[in-house]
Amino acid sequence: MFSIGVNTWVWVSPLTDDDLVRLAPRIARWGFDVVELPVERPGDWNPDKAAAVLAEHGLAASVVLVMPPGRELVAAFQETVRETQDYLRHCVDVAVTVGSPVVGGPAYASVGRTWRLSPDERRGVYAELREHLRPVLDHAGERGVKLAVEPLNRYETSLVNTVEQALDALPEDCHLALDVYHMNIEEKDPVQAVRLAADRIAHVQVCGTDRGTPGADRFDWPGFTEALRDVGYAGPLVIESFTAHNQSIATAASIWRPLAESQDALAADGLAYLRTL
Repeated sequence: MFSIGVNTWVWVSPLTDDDLVRLAPRIARWGFDVVELPVERPGDWNPDKAAAVLAEHGLAASVVLVMPPGRELVAAFQETVRETQDYLRHCVDVAVTVGSPVVGGPAYASVGRTWRLSPDERRGVYAELREHLRPVLDHAGERGVKLAVEPLNRYETSLVNTVEQALDALPEDCHLALDVYHMNIEEKDPVQAVRLAADRIAHVQVCGTDRGTPGADRFDWPGFTEALRDVGYAGPLVIESFTAHNQSIATAASIWRPLAESQDALAADGLAYLRTL
């Protein structure tokens, strides 16, 4: 069986220590195995306190990075690149503290930043990305943490939309984070994309094709999870959705209406469906 997790974005943004104290007992009671912790800004929540809260409730952790405007690894001023590298190293250190084996997310450019690239320009940007990821990957490798870079859909980035592009863009020691929502938009065959990514997959986020409840949609969940098993993926399936009640995150993620009867129902019903797989 896959372990099943849920991102705290289902309920809150940004996460705080008090939020995690409130959410962790409920998440554990429903039967989740993992809580996904977004690092929106260093200092929003305390990693040592989070580790203690999760341990109290028998929950493991995963950590995701966040790329708002101003965090860039390519086509940016060197100071911006250095600050972004510092932030990514901080995420790795947070992962060590809370016991997450992976830091996942779109570690290349700010979400929503798009521009047209000729084939030659794309090759140049990918080379720049590999160069600027190197110190972060070295930092992560020294600490036993995998960096998993996530392809996003075309409306959120013009750099890395598919598994094939990610394999072309990233250093060989960099892993991939797959997100069903983005794959459903960009991959001609999500199951085949899993097989192409194979042992580079280090993290998987799931939700319905409308960003709602997994299973309450038309996605090929049995085929997708069978492919994950076939390539040897042993990490969690983490439900990532967003609350419509937080203005900033709802706008960033284009959440214009409730996606389930309640956020609790989205999580609990999604968990119940994923367990059937």
